[in-house]
Amino acid sequence: MKKLVILIGAALVCLNHVNGQPNASLPNMVLFMADDLGVSDIGPYGNRTVKTPNLDRLAKESMLFKRAFAASPTCGPSRSSLFTAMYPMRHGAHGNHSGVKAGILSIVQRLSALGYRVAIAGKLHVGPRDVFPFEYIGGTNIPEPGFEKNPGLRYDLLVDPVDDWLAKQDPDKPFVLIVADHSPHVIWPDHPIYDPKKVDIPPIHIDTEDARKARARYYTDVTKMDSNLGKLMGLLEKHDVRRNSILMFTADQGPQWAFGKWCLYDYGIQVPLIVRWPGTVKPGSQTNALVSHVDILPTMVAVANGDAPSDVDGKSFLEVLMNPRASHRDTVFASHTGDRLMNRSPMRMLRTAKFKYILNLAPEIMYTTHMDRATDHDGGREYWPSWREKSFFDVHAAAVLWRYHHRPAEELYDVEADPWERVNLAADPAYAAELSRFRAQMAVTREVQGDRETGPEELDTPHKGAVAPYIF
Repeated sequence: MKKLVILIGAALVCLNHVNGQPNASLPNMVLFMADDLGVSDIGPYGNRTVKTPNLDRLAKESMLFKRAFAASPTCGPSRSSLFTAMYPMRHGAHGNHSGVKAGILSIVQRLSALGYRVAIAGKLHVGPRDVFPFEYIGGTNIPEPGFEKNPGLRYDLLVDPVDDWLAKQDPDKPFVLIVADHSPHVIWPDHPIYDPKKVDIPPIHIDTEDARKARARYYTDVTKMDSNLGKLMGLLEKHDVRRNSILMFTADQGPQWAFGKWCLYDYGIQVPLIVRWPGTVKPGSQTNALVSHVDILPTMVAVANGDAPSDVDGKSFLEVLMNPRASHRDTVFASHTGDRLMNRSPMRMLRTAKFKYILNLAPEIMYTTHMDRATDHDGGREYWPSWREKSFFDVHAAAVLWRYHHRPAEELYDVEADPWERVNLAADPAYAAELSRFRAQMAVTREVQGDRETGPEELDTPHKGAVAPYIF
């Protein structure tokens, strides 16, 4: 009987089209995206140090996904996957700052065809323009005070223009609004609001005074992002669209900390996903359903009463929104190519509810990223020397740095028993059958994706600059 009720509810949602014309009662869809945020670094997912009052409130009004994952742990490929419902190797923008293949349909074309106005505010980082012809909400990307002439990575999201945009909306035409923050991407605020002595240090990191100072800055940026979310939530109420709007919160991938961004460990690839849908989603509910970013667009299409796209990797989790106990996927896939000169360690991942399998395509190359190599901006350089120094006399610190720089060909983790993924089971005979199953599944998955890469991306091809602009 319960399943029948769920199916009837889903059918009612999907019967708002009459003769192909969209019904005016279709909900608006609003997506707020944080930049480089650890899922465990916000209140709704258990962090007790950082202050995220708006996220805490949103979670009480929403469904919280406990097993949501990005398709890539790198900004550009991740966003391209979310906006196309395709994994990186299929859409083509698997290297950071690269553009997707020509002719691909994105969220803009698919939702516009269903009667929606599709706009974006804040960070872009996808391209080319003809694949992602968003309506740009101008004035939402501003340099931080004092960096107007040379902002570099110091951009802020300004929510105020969204206020004007919402005021001009036709109540009879639904909209998709994407608000993409720049926080907590580096560079973190110079003056933290948190006491470095009181911040928490994850067990996979090295506890030093400099690391605590950096983490206090990171948490300050997390709270700054939360404030922007609160402003957006206020605008939805101000313009009386809250009740007829789905609000989703997520992040492109994990933070710029070791074993986070540019990694396929959960700290880098797991993302928050919180969905508020007044009258449909049960407030304060949680789900263990396994979902991927590539599933968000198909879910939007289902909400808009469109036909499920057959040429994508994602699939709608609309049933989960109506029943948090519903299952969705058995496995999610993710891939990482690199960031050209600074990051040369391509890898692939399969993740189930219990296990994580990582295939490192170039284990012979020492793993490095902007964290330990970049000297032109903070985001590692301000604390990494203290990690190196401590590694000479501290066993834990030495183990962290060794593990960071050296990746084996294969990794297998029991993520239920070992959530920080510190014990590699790939060489354990007791898990030989599990490893064999993952190997076979990975081979099939890569073949379906057209993924025949065997190492880092080529560097002898002329680099013509980013085709996925950071801002618009």
